[in-house]
Amino acid sequence: MSENILALQKLYDDNADNIVNGFYEFLRFKSISTEKEFAKDVRDCANWVEQFLSEAGLHTEQWETRGHPVVFAQNEQDTNKPTVLIYNHYDVQPVDPLELWKSDPFVPTVRDGEVYARGAQDNKGQCWYVLNAIKLLKQRDGSLPVNIKLLIEGEEEAASDGLTRIVSERAKQLAADHLLIVDLGFHHKLQPAVTLGIRGIAVMTMKLRGSSVDLHSGGHGGIAYNPNRAMSEMLASLYDKDGKVAVPGFYDDIKELSEQERAKIDFSFDKDFYKSTFGAEPTGGESKYSPAERCWLRPTVEINGIRGGYTGDGFKTVIPAETIAKISCRLVPGQNPKKIGDLVADFLKSKAPAGITADIEVHQGGGTAVVTSPDTPVVQAAAQAYTELAGTECKFIMEGGSIPIVTELAKASGAEVVLLGYGLPGDLVHAPNEHFGLDRLKKGFVTIGRILELLGSGD
Repeated sequence: MSENILALQKLYDDNADNIVNGFYEFLRFKSISTEKEFAKDVRDCANWVEQFLSEAGLHTEQWETRGHPVVFAQNEQDTNKPTVLIYNHYDVQPVDPLELWKSDPFVPTVRDGEVYARGAQDNKGQCWYVLNAIKLLKQRDGSLPVNIKLLIEGEEEAASDGLTRIVSERAKQLAADHLLIVDLGFHHKLQPAVTLGIRGIAVMTMKLRGSSVDLHSGGHGGIAYNPNRAMSEMLASLYDKDGKVAVPGFYDDIKELSEQERAKIDFSFDKDFYKSTFGAEPTGGESKYSPAERCWLRPTVEINGIRGGYTGDGFKTVIPAETIAKISCRLVPGQNPKKIGDLVADFLKSKAPAGITADIEVHQGGGTAVVTSPDTPVVQAAAQAYTELAGTECKFIMEGGSIPIVTELAKASGAEVVLLGYGLPGDLVHAPNEHFGLDRLKKGFVTIGRILELLGSGD
């Protein structure tokens, strides 16, 4: 293990109590960006993050958006140093279903070295080790090896609508040589990996109405068309028997990876691990592709939620007046979120039976897919940092998730992108009992510190 890595480990260890206690404080904020009732909590969290960075000696400000604020911070800029822009987010997902949590999602609880709380991994844990690495490197050395710019968003879980609308006008402030998106991770704990690509996203809400009020299923069954039945039929029409999306034009604009690009990516997939971790069989999607290909390189349409009629205890024999579905499309290079959203919406409307009114809203704030080269200096620096720390050669992977703002940030900053982090598949992000290991908090700190050293030295 190199002297640089050992020095960064010691820096963490010397400050571990403060780092961990600060992490717990960060996690207590109920910064749920998608629910209006938590708007004050989101604002309080933004103020707390800004205060931390200000006390670390950075110049800070908040950018107001139509939604939640963005925290921006930077050090004194030196024209002789490269500029590194780092993206994180401080907002978190809702906690539903609350009854499945083993502990309060906003009271951090440690079990077997893992911190359980909403946002523990996505993205407060990953954000926290970045902020502390920058603070303590600056404190130890008197200055940072690079010009640093931090962009910490409050609406990533709400499709980045607010930031997307203002990012182009902030291009001068965001200008950078390298862009680190620290919101990802590995597929296996012992195998470090840098992510070369993520999918894009488009989201929509479909409401079906069949009557002005709920109807008695005895008095109206066989007369009124049941919106729940219509919803089931319409959603089923989205797929063919082989798992392919049946919407005409859905696949038309896809740009396939070249054989040379594919050869650099590790497509291994452990089916047994997947089943034991998630209790699911990897049988979804297009049957002619492998699980990794289906998740990383193929677009999908997923039904995220359906609500209609009565689902409480006992029975309430009604034909509901209305039913609602939430739908997301994961996109690959070449696909435009608005075009795909409109294609899917128009297709679904065409399937609405007589007697059913379909209202479909394609939400703004979608994002395009991102693919980056493994040969850029920032990707190479990340891979070297991972390899030095782990003692195992870093691999290159893809990721099926989406970070809507990445394309816009890359365009505005003019920077080369690297996607990285210390998340693991079993961290249960977006689910009850989300968690993040304290050992990974330290590894993330060391890795970010080493990446900044490498970029600053030009090695």
